[in-house]
Amino acid sequence: MKKRINTPVFRLAVILPAIILLAAACRSNETPKPHAYFRMSFPEKEYQIYDAQCPFTFEFPVYGKIVPVENHSDEPCLFNISFPAYKGTIHLTYKEIKGDLDDFLEDDWTFVFKKIAQRADAVDMHHYSDSDRKVYATVYDIKGNAASPVQFFVTDSVRNFLRGSLYFAVQPNYDSLEPAIVFFRKDIIHIVESVKWNSGQIKN
Repeated sequence: MKKRINTPVFRLAVILPAIILLAAACRSNETPKPHAYFRMSFPEKEYQIYDAQCPFTFEFPVYGKIVPVENHSDEPCLFNISFPAYKGTIHLTYKEIKGDLDDFLEDDWTFVFKKIAQRADAVDMHHYSDSDRKVYATVYDIKGNAASPVQFFVTDSVRNFLRGSLYFAVQPNYDSLEPAIVFFRKDIIHIVESVKWNSGQIKN
């Protein structure tokens, strides 16, 4: 009569290979799941005119809200266009040129390439020019998980310099934000193309 081996070591030696094979079979049936991103819906494009104290006008989206920057009442042309439903904001800053356009351009370039683009994969520059209206602009498309995906400036090269930037109040993730970036970039292009300079003096 054969003696049955039923020691703990024997049982482990039999059960362990079975567990390993079962785990391997389960893993082989798993398929990687793609990253899930929120589906965004956007309104139809429609614009209204911004015409306030500043020496310029432009058209901005009706689904955006003009919000003055707090604690800057002495700078009426420092304001935001807010899009609360998308946690997005276009920041706008106006400066009068007093023979210092080169300084503004250098500051702009430094800010984009040495600060914002530190975590970028690439930066694409697009230039816009309308000599009849004296509107000259550059738009920076910043690819990757940078803090701001779009930066831009508009100038007449003589007196007026308007700088803008798009931000989202969420952790930067270009893949998940791309639909919103594409949508609001079109609004930025519309702002740029609709800028008109006034007398060059801030209204009281």
